[in-house]
Amino acid sequence: MTFADLGLSPELLKAVEDAGYTTPTAIQAQAIPTVLMMKDLIGIAQTGTGKTASFVLPMIDVMAAGRRRALMPRSLILEPTRELAAQVAENFEKYGKNHDLKMALLIGGVQMGDQLKALSDGVDVLIATPGRLMDLFERGKIMLNGCELLVIDEADRMLDMGFIPDIEFICSKLPESRQTMLFSATMPAPIEKLAKKFLTNPKRIETARAATTNKDITAFKVPVKSKQKRETLRWFLENDLVENAIIFANKKTTVRELNQSLNRHGFRASEIHGDMDQSSRIKELDRFKAGEVNILVASDVAARGLDIKGVSHVFNFDTPWHPDDYVHRIGRTGRAGAKGRAFTFVSEEDAEAISNVEKLTGSPIKVFGKDDVRIDLTEALAKAEAAKAKAKPEPEARSEDDAPPSERKPRRSREDREPRQERAPREERPRREKSAPRTDRVTASDDRKPRRYREDDEPVPAGEWNGPRPSFLDVGFG
Repeated sequence: MTFADLGLSPELLKAVEDAGYTTPTAIQAQAIPTVLMMKDLIGIAQTGTGKTASFVLPMIDVMAAGRRRALMPRSLILEPTRELAAQVAENFEKYGKNHDLKMALLIGGVQMGDQLKALSDGVDVLIATPGRLMDLFERGKIMLNGCELLVIDEADRMLDMGFIPDIEFICSKLPESRQTMLFSATMPAPIEKLAKKFLTNPKRIETARAATTNKDITAFKVPVKSKQKRETLRWFLENDLVENAIIFANKKTTVRELNQSLNRHGFRASEIHGDMDQSSRIKELDRFKAGEVNILVASDVAARGLDIKGVSHVFNFDTPWHPDDYVHRIGRTGRAGAKGRAFTFVSEEDAEAISNVEKLTGSPIKVFGKDDVRIDLTEALAKAEAAKAKAKPEPEARSEDDAPPSERKPRRSREDREPRQERAPREERPRREKSAPRTDRVTASDDRKPRRYREDDEPVPAGEWNGPRPSFLDVGFG
Protein backbone atom coordinates (compact mmCIF):
# COMPACT_ATOMS: atom_id res chain seq x y z
CA MET A 1 0.00 0.00 0.00
CA THR A 2 1.12 3.55 -0.79
CA PHE A 3 -0.19 6.97 0.26
CA ALA A 4 -1.85 7.25 -3.14
CA ASP A 5 -4.15 4.37 -2.17
CA LEU A 6 -5.53 6.27 0.83
CA GLY A 7 -7.51 8.91 -1.09
CA LEU A 8 -5.27 11.93 -0.45
CA SER A 9 -5.18 14.87 -2.88
CA PRO A 10 -2.39 15.15 -5.49
CA GLU A 11 -1.03 18.32 -3.80
CA LEU A 12 -0.76 16.48 -0.51
CA LEU A 13 0.83 13.41 -2.12
CA LYS A 14 3.46 15.68 -3.67
CA ALA A 15 4.29 17.15 -0.23
CA VAL A 16 4.52 13.67 1.30
CA GLU A 17 6.82 12.51 -1.49
CA ASP A 18 9.02 15.60 -1.04
CA ALA A 19 9.30 14.72 2.67
CA GLY A 20 10.71 11.31 1.71
CA TYR A 21 7.79 9.05 2.65
CA THR A 22 6.22 6.51 0.32
CA THR A 23 4.65 3.78 2.47
CA PRO A 24 2.19 4.55 5.27
CA THR A 25 2.54 2.98 8.70
CA ALA A 26 -0.16 0.74 10.15
CA ILE A 27 -1.92 3.51 12.08
CA GLN A 28 -1.76 5.83 9.05
CA ALA A 29 -3.19 3.22 6.68
CA GLN A 30 -6.23 2.70 8.92
CA ALA A 31 -6.79 6.22 10.28
CA ILE A 32 -6.46 8.39 7.16
CA PRO A 33 -9.47 6.91 5.24
CA THR A 34 -11.60 7.11 8.41
CA VAL A 35 -10.81 10.80 8.93
CA LEU A 36 -11.47 11.60 5.27
CA MET A 37 -14.94 10.02 5.69
CA MET A 38 -15.59 12.49 8.57
CA LYS A 39 -16.04 9.77 11.21
CA ASP A 40 -15.02 9.94 14.87
CA LEU A 41 -11.91 7.95 15.71
CA ILE A 42 -10.05 6.43 18.66
CA GLY A 43 -6.44 5.62 17.77
CA ILE A 44 -4.29 3.51 20.09
CA ALA A 45 -0.73 3.13 18.90
CA GLN A 46 2.80 3.01 20.22
CA THR A 47 4.75 6.23 20.28
CA GLY A 48 6.90 6.69 17.19
CA THR A 49 4.56 4.87 14.79
CA GLY A 50 3.52 7.92 12.74
CA LYS A 51 0.49 8.81 14.85
CA THR A 52 0.82 12.54 14.18
CA ALA A 53 0.76 12.21 10.38
CA SER A 54 -2.30 9.96 10.64
CA PHE A 55 -4.46 12.97 11.55
CA VAL A 56 -2.41 15.84 10.10
CA LEU A 57 -2.52 14.54 6.50
CA PRO A 58 -6.30 14.02 6.22
CA MET A 59 -7.01 17.25 8.14
CA ILE A 60 -5.18 19.25 5.48
CA ASP A 61 -7.48 17.90 2.77
CA VAL A 62 -10.61 18.30 4.94
CA MET A 63 -9.75 21.93 5.78
CA ALA A 64 -8.83 22.79 2.18
CA ALA A 65 -12.43 23.84 1.48
CA GLY A 66 -13.96 26.50 3.67
CA ARG A 67 -13.75 30.14 4.77
CA ARG A 68 -11.78 31.57 7.66
CA ARG A 69 -13.36 33.87 10.25
CA ALA A 70 -11.71 36.10 12.82
CA LEU A 71 -11.28 34.67 16.34
CA MET A 72 -13.11 31.47 15.29
CA PRO A 73 -10.71 28.61 14.43
CA ARG A 74 -12.16 26.00 12.08
CA SER A 75 -10.31 23.09 13.73
CA LEU A 76 -8.55 22.51 17.04
CA ILE A 77 -5.71 20.19 18.07
CA LEU A 78 -5.03 19.86 21.81
CA GLU A 79 -1.52 18.85 22.88
CA PRO A 80 -0.22 18.27 26.43
CA THR A 81 3.17 20.01 26.05
CA ARG A 82 4.67 22.92 24.16
CA GLU A 83 7.23 20.70 22.46
CA LEU A 84 4.60 18.35 21.05
CA ALA A 85 2.46 21.27 19.90
CA ALA A 86 5.47 22.76 18.09
CA GLN A 87 6.19 19.34 16.53
CA VAL A 88 2.63 19.10 15.14
CA ALA A 89 2.95 22.66 13.79
CA GLU A 90 6.11 21.63 11.94
CA ASN A 91 4.21 18.72 10.37
CA PHE A 92 1.48 21.08 9.13
CA GLU A 93 4.03 23.42 7.60
CA LYS A 94 5.82 20.50 5.91
CA TYR A 95 2.78 18.69 4.51
CA GLY A 96 0.55 21.72 3.91
CA LYS A 97 2.98 23.75 1.82
CA ASN A 98 0.85 23.25 -1.33
CA HIS A 99 -2.40 24.34 0.37
CA ASP A 100 -3.68 27.79 1.34
CA LEU A 101 -4.19 27.08 5.01
CA LYS A 102 -3.55 29.35 7.99
CA MET A 103 -2.19 27.69 11.10
CA ALA A 104 -1.66 29.22 14.56
CA LEU A 105 0.26 27.89 17.56
CA LEU A 106 -1.21 28.75 20.94
CA ILE A 107 1.21 27.79 23.71
CA GLY A 108 2.47 29.22 26.98
CA GLY A 109 5.93 30.62 27.58
CA VAL A 110 5.80 33.04 24.61
CA GLN A 111 4.30 36.49 24.14
CA MET A 112 0.58 36.58 23.48
CA GLY A 113 0.57 39.47 21.00
CA ASP A 114 1.52 37.49 17.88
CA GLN A 115 -0.91 34.72 18.80
CA LEU A 116 -3.80 37.18 19.18
CA LYS A 117 -2.97 38.79 15.82
CA ALA A 118 -3.04 35.40 14.08
CA LEU A 119 -6.42 34.63 15.65
CA SER A 120 -7.83 38.00 14.60
CA ASP A 121 -6.80 37.29 10.99
CA GLY A 122 -8.59 33.93 11.08
CA VAL A 123 -7.06 30.45 11.22
CA ASP A 124 -7.97 27.09 9.73
CA VAL A 125 -5.99 24.99 12.20
CA LEU A 126 -5.34 25.98 15.81
CA ILE A 127 -2.77 23.92 17.73
CA ALA A 128 -2.93 24.67 21.45
CA THR A 129 -2.10 23.54 24.95
CA PRO A 130 -5.12 23.52 27.31
CA GLY A 131 -3.69 26.12 29.70
CA ARG A 132 -3.14 28.91 27.17
CA LEU A 133 -6.41 28.13 25.34
CA MET A 134 -8.41 28.36 28.58
CA ASP A 135 -6.65 31.64 29.42
CA LEU A 136 -7.64 33.27 26.11
CA PHE A 137 -11.16 31.85 26.21
CA GLU A 138 -11.82 33.29 29.67
CA ARG A 139 -10.58 36.69 28.42
CA GLY A 140 -13.02 36.55 25.52
CA LYS A 141 -10.24 36.53 22.91
CA ILE A 142 -11.35 33.33 21.16
CA MET A 143 -14.65 31.67 20.22
CA LEU A 144 -14.98 27.91 19.80
CA ASN A 145 -18.49 27.67 18.35
CA GLY A 146 -17.13 27.55 14.78
CA CYS A 147 -14.84 24.55 15.32
CA GLU A 148 -15.67 21.70 12.94
CA LEU A 149 -12.96 19.22 13.92
CA LEU A 150 -11.28 18.37 17.25
CA VAL A 151 -8.16 16.27 17.90
CA ILE A 152 -7.19 15.26 21.44
CA ASP A 153 -3.63 14.00 21.16
CA GLU A 154 -1.68 12.07 23.82
CA ALA A 155 -4.81 11.73 25.95
CA ASP A 156 -3.12 9.57 28.59
CA ARG A 157 -0.48 12.25 29.08
CA MET A 158 -3.28 14.81 29.45
CA LEU A 159 -4.63 12.64 32.25
CA ASP A 160 -1.25 12.48 34.00
CA MET A 161 -0.85 16.27 33.82
CA GLY A 162 -4.35 16.96 35.20
CA PHE A 163 -5.82 18.46 32.01
CA ILE A 164 -8.94 16.28 31.81
CA PRO A 165 -11.24 18.86 33.53
CA ASP A 166 -9.99 21.53 31.09
CA ILE A 167 -10.62 19.22 28.13
CA GLU A 168 -14.16 18.50 29.34
CA PHE A 169 -14.80 22.25 29.63
CA ILE A 170 -13.40 22.93 26.14
CA CYS A 171 -15.45 20.10 24.61
CA SER A 172 -18.62 21.52 26.19
CA LYS A 173 -18.02 24.83 24.36
CA LEU A 174 -17.60 23.19 20.92
CA PRO A 175 -20.46 22.49 18.52
CA GLU A 176 -22.11 19.10 19.00
CA SER A 177 -21.99 18.41 15.27
CA ARG A 178 -18.25 18.09 14.96
CA GLN A 179 -15.74 15.37 14.12
CA THR A 180 -13.62 14.23 17.08
CA MET A 181 -10.44 12.17 17.11
CA LEU A 182 -8.69 10.88 20.22
CA PHE A 183 -5.18 9.43 20.12
CA SER A 184 -3.33 7.80 22.97
CA ALA A 185 -0.63 5.23 23.60
CA THR A 186 -2.56 3.73 26.52
CA MET A 187 -6.25 3.68 27.41
CA PRO A 188 -6.79 3.91 31.16
CA ALA A 189 -10.33 3.99 32.51
CA PRO A 190 -10.68 7.83 32.71
CA ILE A 191 -9.76 8.12 29.03
CA GLU A 192 -12.33 5.46 28.10
CA LYS A 193 -14.92 7.47 30.01
CA LEU A 194 -13.88 10.68 28.23
CA ALA A 195 -14.17 8.99 24.83
CA LYS A 196 -17.67 7.65 25.54
CA LYS A 197 -18.82 11.11 26.65
CA PHE A 198 -17.57 13.22 23.74
CA LEU A 199 -17.21 10.87 20.75
CA THR A 200 -20.11 9.63 18.64
CA ASN A 201 -19.93 6.03 17.44
CA PRO A 202 -16.14 6.18 16.99
CA LYS A 203 -14.09 3.71 15.01
CA ARG A 204 -11.45 2.12 17.24
CA ILE A 205 -8.04 1.50 15.69
CA GLU A 206 -5.48 -0.36 17.77
CA THR A 207 -2.21 -1.16 16.04
CA ALA A 208 -0.51 -2.60 19.12
CA ARG A 209 -1.51 -3.90 22.52
CA ALA A 210 -1.83 -1.07 25.03
CA ALA A 211 1.42 -0.03 26.70
CA THR A 212 3.65 -2.34 24.66
CA THR A 213 7.08 -1.20 23.60
CA ASN A 214 8.39 -0.88 20.07
CA LYS A 215 9.79 -4.13 18.64
CA ASP A 216 12.65 -2.14 17.06
CA ILE A 217 13.92 -1.11 20.51
CA THR A 218 16.27 -3.40 22.43
CA ALA A 219 15.65 -2.63 26.09
CA PHE A 220 17.83 -3.50 29.10
CA LYS A 221 17.79 -2.84 32.81
CA VAL A 222 21.09 -2.23 34.56
CA PRO A 223 21.28 -2.99 38.30
CA VAL A 224 23.48 -0.30 39.83
CA LYS A 225 23.98 1.49 43.12
CA SER A 226 22.74 5.07 43.25
CA LYS A 227 26.23 6.50 43.80
CA GLN A 228 27.61 4.65 40.75
CA LYS A 229 25.00 5.80 38.22
CA ARG A 230 27.11 8.60 36.75
CA GLU A 231 30.18 6.42 36.33
CA THR A 232 28.05 3.66 34.75
CA LEU A 233 26.43 6.15 32.37
CA ARG A 234 29.81 7.47 31.22
CA TRP A 235 30.97 3.89 30.56
CA PHE A 236 27.96 3.21 28.31
CA LEU A 237 28.40 6.51 26.45
CA GLU A 238 32.01 5.58 25.70
CA ASN A 239 31.57 1.87 24.96
CA ASP A 240 28.12 1.21 23.43
CA LEU A 241 28.67 2.93 20.06
CA VAL A 242 26.45 5.86 20.98
CA GLU A 243 25.76 8.20 18.07
CA ASN A 244 23.38 10.45 19.97
CA ALA A 245 21.34 9.87 23.09
CA ILE A 246 18.56 11.27 25.25
CA ILE A 247 18.99 10.80 29.00
CA PHE A 248 15.88 11.06 31.18
CA ALA A 249 15.85 11.92 34.89
CA ASN A 250 12.93 12.29 37.27
CA LYS A 251 13.94 15.63 38.80
CA LYS A 252 14.91 18.95 37.23
CA THR A 253 17.78 19.33 39.68
CA THR A 254 19.15 15.95 38.59
CA VAL A 255 18.94 17.07 34.95
CA ARG A 256 21.02 20.19 35.65
CA GLU A 257 23.63 18.41 37.78
CA LEU A 258 23.99 15.52 35.33
CA ASN A 259 24.46 17.86 32.37
CA GLN A 260 27.19 19.75 34.23
CA SER A 261 28.91 16.49 35.17
CA LEU A 262 28.91 15.21 31.58
CA ASN A 263 30.36 18.47 30.27
CA ARG A 264 33.11 18.37 32.90
CA HIS A 265 34.07 14.90 31.61
CA GLY A 266 34.35 16.10 28.01
CA PHE A 267 30.95 15.05 26.59
CA ARG A 268 28.96 17.33 24.29
CA ALA A 269 25.78 17.52 26.36
CA SER A 270 22.88 19.91 26.80
CA GLU A 271 19.72 19.99 28.93
CA ILE A 272 16.00 20.66 28.66
CA HIS A 273 13.50 20.85 31.52
CA GLY A 274 10.39 22.65 32.71
CA ASP A 275 12.19 25.55 34.43
CA MET A 276 13.54 26.81 31.09
CA ASP A 277 11.54 29.30 29.03
CA GLN A 278 10.21 28.25 25.65
CA SER A 279 12.84 30.04 23.57
CA SER A 280 15.69 28.40 25.52
CA ARG A 281 14.13 24.95 25.17
CA ILE A 282 13.70 25.39 21.42
CA LYS A 283 17.29 26.60 21.12
CA GLU A 284 18.67 23.52 22.90
CA LEU A 285 16.48 21.20 20.82
CA ASP A 286 17.74 22.82 17.62
CA ARG A 287 21.35 22.35 18.79
CA PHE A 288 20.65 18.66 19.38
CA LYS A 289 18.95 18.23 16.00
CA ALA A 290 21.82 20.03 14.24
CA GLY A 291 24.44 17.82 15.90
CA GLU A 292 26.16 20.58 17.89
CA VAL A 293 25.57 18.38 20.93
CA ASN A 294 24.92 14.64 20.76
CA ILE A 295 23.60 14.12 24.30
CA LEU A 296 20.39 15.68 25.58
CA VAL A 297 19.55 15.39 29.29
CA ALA A 298 15.81 15.85 29.77
CA SER A 299 13.00 15.68 32.27
CA ASP A 300 9.66 14.08 31.39
CA VAL A 301 8.46 17.37 29.92
CA ALA A 302 10.25 16.30 26.73
CA ALA A 303 9.32 12.60 26.75
CA ARG A 304 6.21 13.01 24.61
CA GLY A 305 7.15 15.94 22.43
CA LEU A 306 10.40 14.91 20.74
CA ASP A 307 10.35 13.46 17.25
CA ILE A 308 14.01 13.43 16.26
CA LYS A 309 15.28 11.03 13.66
CA GLY A 310 18.33 8.91 14.34
CA VAL A 311 18.36 8.85 18.16
CA SER A 312 20.42 5.73 18.76
CA HIS A 313 20.09 5.46 22.55
CA VAL A 314 17.79 6.34 25.40
CA PHE A 315 18.99 6.16 29.01
CA ASN A 316 16.65 6.22 31.99
CA PHE A 317 19.06 7.61 34.56
CA ASP A 318 16.17 7.23 37.01
CA THR A 319 13.51 4.57 36.70
CA PRO A 320 10.32 6.54 35.91
CA TRP A 321 7.81 6.91 38.72
CA HIS A 322 4.84 6.35 36.38
CA PRO A 323 4.99 3.14 34.30
CA ASP A 324 3.43 4.85 31.26
CA ASP A 325 6.36 7.27 31.15
CA TYR A 326 8.70 4.34 30.49
CA VAL A 327 6.93 3.53 27.21
CA HIS A 328 7.09 7.15 26.07
CA ARG A 329 10.68 7.68 27.16
CA ILE A 330 12.16 4.76 25.29
CA GLY A 331 9.91 5.61 22.34
CA ARG A 332 12.27 8.50 21.52
CA THR A 333 14.53 5.91 19.86
CA GLY A 334 13.66 3.23 17.30
CA ARG A 335 11.42 5.62 15.36
CA ALA A 336 10.21 5.13 11.78
CA GLY A 337 11.64 1.60 11.54
CA ALA A 338 15.12 2.45 12.84
CA LYS A 339 16.79 0.33 15.52
CA GLY A 340 17.43 1.70 18.97
CA ARG A 341 18.74 0.71 22.39
CA ALA A 342 17.28 1.70 25.75
CA PHE A 343 18.91 1.31 29.18
CA THR A 344 17.19 1.78 32.53
CA PHE A 345 19.37 2.14 35.62
CA VAL A 346 17.75 0.31 38.52
CA SER A 347 18.93 0.91 42.08
CA GLU A 348 17.58 -0.75 45.21
CA GLU A 349 15.11 2.12 45.65
CA ASP A 350 13.71 1.51 42.14
CA ALA A 351 12.63 -2.10 42.70
CA GLU A 352 8.93 -1.26 42.98
CA ALA A 353 8.97 1.19 40.05
CA ILE A 354 10.61 -1.25 37.62
CA SER A 355 8.22 -3.97 38.76
CA ASN A 356 5.26 -1.74 37.86
CA VAL A 357 6.81 -1.07 34.43
CA GLU A 358 7.14 -4.79 33.73
CA LYS A 359 3.55 -5.38 34.84
CA LEU A 360 2.34 -2.69 32.43
CA THR A 361 4.34 -3.92 29.43
CA GLY A 362 3.53 -7.55 30.21
CA SER A 363 7.10 -8.80 29.86
CA PRO A 364 10.27 -8.69 31.96
CA ILE A 365 13.06 -6.36 30.87
CA LYS A 366 16.31 -8.16 30.13
CA VAL A 367 19.20 -7.59 32.52
CA PHE A 368 22.25 -6.22 30.69
CA GLY A 369 25.09 -8.77 30.57
CA LYS A 370 28.48 -9.40 28.99
CA ASP A 371 26.91 -10.86 25.85
CA ASP A 372 25.14 -7.55 25.21
CA VAL A 373 28.28 -5.37 25.09
CA ARG A 374 28.74 -3.95 21.60
CA ILE A 375 32.56 -3.77 21.66
CA ASP A 376 35.36 -6.06 22.78
CA LEU A 377 35.08 -5.98 26.56
CA THR A 378 38.72 -6.98 27.09
CA GLU A 379 39.94 -4.12 24.93
CA ALA A 380 37.61 -1.67 26.67
CA LEU A 381 38.82 -2.70 30.12
CA ALA A 382 42.45 -2.41 29.02
CA LYS A 383 41.84 1.12 27.75
CA ALA A 384 40.11 2.05 30.99
CA GLU A 385 43.01 0.75 33.09
CA ALA A 386 45.51 2.60 30.91
CA ALA A 387 43.53 5.81 31.26
CA LYS A 388 43.42 5.41 35.04
CA ALA A 389 47.17 4.78 35.20
CA LYS A 390 47.83 7.83 33.06
CA ALA A 391 45.63 10.03 35.20
CA LYS A 392 47.05 8.69 38.49
CA PRO A 393 49.17 11.41 40.18
CA GLU A 394 52.82 10.68 40.99
CA PRO A 395 53.43 9.76 44.63
CA GLU A 396 54.60 12.66 46.75
CA ALA A 397 57.94 12.53 48.49
CA ARG A 398 57.46 11.20 51.97
CA SER A 399 59.51 11.54 55.07
CA GLU A 400 61.26 8.68 56.78
CA ASP A 401 58.55 8.67 59.44
CA ASP A 402 55.87 8.01 56.77
CA ALA A 403 57.69 4.91 55.46
CA PRO A 404 56.60 1.45 56.59
CA PRO A 405 58.57 -0.03 59.53
CA SER A 406 60.45 -2.43 57.22
CA GLU A 407 61.92 0.50 55.24
CA ARG A 408 62.88 2.69 58.17
CA LYS A 409 66.54 3.05 59.11
CA PRO A 410 67.47 1.74 62.58
CA ARG A 411 67.73 4.53 65.13
CA ARG A 412 71.14 5.06 66.77
CA SER A 413 71.53 4.54 70.45
CA ARG A 414 72.20 7.46 72.78
CA GLU A 415 75.91 6.47 73.05
CA ASP A 416 76.38 6.39 69.22
CA ARG A 417 75.06 9.85 68.71
CA GLU A 418 77.47 12.77 68.34
CA PRO A 419 77.68 14.89 71.47
CA ARG A 420 75.77 18.11 71.24
CA GLN A 421 77.80 21.29 71.27
CA GLU A 422 77.40 23.02 74.60
CA ARG A 423 76.13 26.49 74.45
CA ALA A 424 78.41 29.25 75.63
CA PRO A 425 77.22 30.68 78.93
CA ARG A 426 75.20 33.84 78.46
CA GLU A 427 76.87 36.86 79.94
CA GLU A 428 75.09 38.08 82.98
CA ARG A 429 73.73 41.54 82.54
CA PRO A 430 73.64 43.88 85.51
CA ARG A 431 70.13 44.27 86.70
CA ARG A 432 68.68 47.75 86.40
CA GLU A 433 67.98 49.31 89.77
CA LYS A 434 64.61 50.83 90.28
CA SER A 435 64.76 54.60 90.35
CA ALA A 436 63.02 56.53 93.07
CA PRO A 437 59.67 58.03 92.12
CA ARG A 438 59.80 61.68 91.00
CA THR A 439 57.91 64.16 93.04
CA ASP A 440 58.74 67.33 91.13
CA ARG A 441 55.95 67.05 88.52
CA VAL A 442 52.32 66.24 88.35
CA THR A 443 51.03 64.26 85.40
CA ALA A 444 48.01 65.21 83.38
CA SER A 445 46.21 62.23 84.73
CA ASP A 446 46.54 63.66 88.25
CA ASP A 447 44.57 66.72 87.18
CA ARG A 448 41.75 64.52 85.98
CA LYS A 449 41.47 62.67 89.28
CA PRO A 450 38.65 63.86 91.49
CA ARG A 451 39.85 66.13 94.26
CA ARG A 452 39.37 64.67 97.71
CA TYR A 453 38.97 66.56 100.95
CA ARG A 454 41.99 66.44 103.21
CA GLU A 455 42.19 67.65 106.83
CA ASP A 456 45.31 69.83 106.30
CA ASP A 457 43.64 71.90 103.53
CA GLU A 458 42.93 75.51 104.48
CA PRO A 459 39.24 76.29 104.83
CA VAL A 460 37.66 78.10 101.90
CA PRO A 461 35.46 81.12 102.63
CA ALA A 462 31.79 80.72 101.87
CA GLY A 463 30.89 81.55 98.29
CA GLU A 464 34.44 81.07 96.94
CA TRP A 465 35.55 78.48 94.33
CA ASN A 466 36.79 75.39 96.05
CA GLY A 467 37.64 73.24 93.01
CA PRO A 468 40.79 72.98 90.87
CA ARG A 469 41.93 76.31 89.48
CA PRO A 470 41.50 76.57 85.67
CA SER A 471 44.69 77.55 83.88
CA PHE A 472 43.06 80.24 81.76
CA LEU A 473 42.58 82.36 84.95
CA ASP A 474 46.34 82.85 85.04
CA VAL A 475 46.37 84.56 81.62
CA GLY A 476 46.84 88.33 82.03
CA PHE A 477 45.25 90.98 79.86
CA GLY A 478 47.25 94.16 79.12
